[in-house]
Amino acid sequence: MKKIGIDFPESPRRTALRDVEEWYQKLLSEHLNRNYEPIKTSNFGEYNMAVNYLTSVLEEAKAINKVAVFNIDHMAQIQFTGSNAVNLLDRVLPADVRSMKIGQCKYTLLLTENGTVFDDLIIMRIKEDNFILVINAGHDITDEGKNMISDADFICKYMNENEDVNVQDISDELVKIDIQGPLSFKLIIKLYGDSVVKNRNKPAKNMKFFTFNEFDFEESHYYISRTGYTNRWGWELYVPVEVAEDQFKRIALEALDLGGLVVGLGGRDENRISAGNFGLPLNGSEYDREHTPVNAPLFHAAIDMRKDDFVGKAALQKDNDSGTDKRMVLFISEGIVTGRVVFKDGEKIGTVTSSINSPNVSQEKREFIGSLRKNVNGEDGTAAIGLGWLKHNPFKTDEEGNDILAEDDKAVRIRVEFFRVDNEGTPKGKPVKGYISGDGVTPATAPRALKNIQNL
Repeated sequence: MKKIGIDFPESPRRTALRDVEEWYQKLLSEHLNRNYEPIKTSNFGEYNMAVNYLTSVLEEAKAINKVAVFNIDHMAQIQFTGSNAVNLLDRVLPADVRSMKIGQCKYTLLLTENGTVFDDLIIMRIKEDNFILVINAGHDITDEGKNMISDADFICKYMNENEDVNVQDISDELVKIDIQGPLSFKLIIKLYGDSVVKNRNKPAKNMKFFTFNEFDFEESHYYISRTGYTNRWGWELYVPVEVAEDQFKRIALEALDLGGLVVGLGGRDENRISAGNFGLPLNGSEYDREHTPVNAPLFHAAIDMRKDDFVGKAALQKDNDSGTDKRMVLFISEGIVTGRVVFKDGEKIGTVTSSINSPNVSQEKREFIGSLRKNVNGEDGTAAIGLGWLKHNPFKTDEEGNDILAEDDKAVRIRVEFFRVDNEGTPKGKPVKGYISGDGVTPATAPRALKNIQNL
């Protein structure tokens, strides 16, 4: 089968919304009465992406409390069709693809034979023999010289001879725009009507979490899924490329009217770490080629160990059977601690994989750190939040083996210190104070009934 992934680009790519982002930056300058500045950008997945706009990372991170809009066009959509598409995907992926209903989404992982994470993705069942995989930026590249293989080509390695499967990268046809936060419902129905957020099988009810709809608007065909990168209420909208700029303008203008913002990479990173009790792992940071996802927060959501087989299952089973109690946990700290080593009572217990300053940590949680920094304890202060892997579970467990995250109606918080270390692993310099949080930063609202926000 011929290669599906693209060659490694000679220079970072531009999203389909890059020009309209400049329009938004100028609009912000007028809207906020601030001097215009070029958009701050970074290479992410071989795309030139906005880190933040004229608003700061902290301002954009806070927008999720109203409505946040994300340009996610750097993610790719791969379509698998044919009578054997379900067989191939079910054979490779750890999710139960075969039992998926039309209109259902699933979060899952693409694993290596060693059980480590190659990518994480969303799969949508469009028809019985039609699936769309939404994959991470840069995972559409196949380049032997750089030892890179796309998700599509990786999956196709497991295709049997004469199987009826057609694989196509349809990323150039769709532009992905995420709309998240409690006012996302209001924004969506104002722009596209309330029918687009209704249950496709029971139109009198709202759509369920991890389902998607298809709809036509002004003669163009859209997909909208009730999923998201932030674990808050919200949707991911797949817009036809020919109307994407106009639709992005409509969405951005409405978000500003509602007190929200378009959010760049920095705010998006805060939003995914601050999501729920445990945050959301990032492929390339928490998910990597070193750790299996065993004991990661989304393990059971992404992986069905009851399946007879899938790529990487034997390695996961071996890791499980070994009795490993490693844990991915969420930290709250007085400063950014990315890459630092975590110590408790003088003992090294793990490493931080992601960390960023957050405006969404409550004052009570910030004060618990015990920091002497005024910017941490103030009324409008900030603390850093982060994720990392620990060698062993820091929490007590109940009789069923579940982590005990609260005692006497109070969240369990475990004080730790974050150090830089030398080549021998010896701590150096002053530690950053912080703790492992049993109740995260903000509650996960994504699975809750839409009736909670439909009248906001």
